[in-house]
Amino acid sequence: MSESSLIVDLFCGAGGLSFGFKNQGFEVSAGIDVDESCRYPYEANIEAPFIRTDVSEVTSERLLELFDPHKIKILVGCAPCQPFSKYNQKNDDPKWKLLKSFGRLISEVRPEIVSMENVPQLMKFRDGAVIKEFINNLSGAGYYVSFDTLFAPNYGLPQSRSRLVLLASLLGPISLPAPTHENHYMTVRQALSILPPLKAGMVDEKDNLHRTGSLSELNLKRIRASSQGGSWHDWPEELVAECHKSETGKGYRSVYGRMKWDRPSPTITTQFFGFGNGRFGHPEQDRALSLREGAILQGFPQDYKFVPAGEKVHLTRVGKMIGNAVPVTLANAIAGAVKSHLKEYKYA
Repeated sequence: MSESSLIVDLFCGAGGLSFGFKNQGFEVSAGIDVDESCRYPYEANIEAPFIRTDVSEVTSERLLELFDPHKIKILVGCAPCQPFSKYNQKNDDPKWKLLKSFGRLISEVRPEIVSMENVPQLMKFRDGAVIKEFINNLSGAGYYVSFDTLFAPNYGLPQSRSRLVLLASLLGPISLPAPTHENHYMTVRQALSILPPLKAGMVDEKDNLHRTGSLSELNLKRIRASSQGGSWHDWPEELVAECHKSETGKGYRSVYGRMKWDRPSPTITTQFFGFGNGRFGHPEQDRALSLREGAILQGFPQDYKFVPAGEKVHLTRVGKMIGNAVPVTLANAIAGAVKSHLKEYKYA
């Protein structure tokens, strides 16, 4: 596979999407991202150069330098998702325009294969105008396009996460990956029970990333009063926060809760290490998820490196990298679909 094609990953982050393609035997030329903190995990795990720059400033000439004219060009990426959130439908966040930068580079470089991953809300952003323009431009340039919202547990991810996935090809019709786990979802227990137990605020002596945030005495009482799949609605009145007692706060049920052992986890966000930020309480232990647990629920292998040995681990910085990543398990499936497509057209 590595002899016939080459990958460049835009908005590469810590390398989730690239790692999926690497797992499927693809050669990765480089990852491009504006966040310097992603350099170490990208280069350490993907073993390809990390180029720190704003994708909107990347020229077609620079991008072509990263490809080999004798190999199939595969351009992949996930433009920042936050601008397309349901909370940002009317904003003027310039980050959403990065999708246009992605489209510009496609039209100028004309890679044979394109893979784009994002949040499902992109389909509704500005009444769908942004994604429609993106797809129409691809179709007008001769690309065959397939896209849909994929439910990650259907592909073996132990996390209830849905993502918009688009594949496009100049070679011929291309299909999205077929589900592999529709009737047997991976669970939190299957993913996390191999890790040693921890108390809140502690670090595993053998894995510096298996560390948890501390909890106040009040939040310790709260998590001890929490059941799997429950929320603050289950607590005694004296433990309930004042903000949740108001009419506007009563609807926020998916915070301060424990995950269920025998179900996929809730969607992992950039704040998954905080008990009050969602249903991120460990199913049995009195704490929120550790960084390593969040990474595993995102499909990263247990030995994936995020911080150099001996360097201080910042919960917020590493949590952001993990929560923003393309889940590796889904990336594996996307890369597998591309691999099958290239085989179909005799390029692998």
